[in-house]
Amino acid sequence: MQASPQFGKLRKTYRSFTFPMSVAFFIWYIAYVLTATYFPEQMGQPFLGLNVGLWLGLAQFLTTFLITYIYVVYANKNIEPQAAEIREEMEG
Repeated sequence: MQASPQFGKLRKTYRSFTFPMSVAFFIWYIAYVLTATYFPEQMGQPFLGLNVGLWLGLAQFLTTFLITYIYVVYANKNIEPQAAEIREEMEG
């Protein structure tokens, strides 16, 4: 089954979302860490009752939840139907 075109298409569908999204989030995370390391004065600036660093830290959590939600929607629409088709074929 791994050599089948259906499985290759499923793998491509999965990877076309997860790899770019993982790279984008990793860059965002590294940017946050590097900014906190090399620009602590700017991160400590007050902004809307908190400092910039705390707002960016909260944004890390929010983007994690957002990415999870987007992935669930994407998987339900694109990945799960293909996986179900392969599962049905394998189980007979």
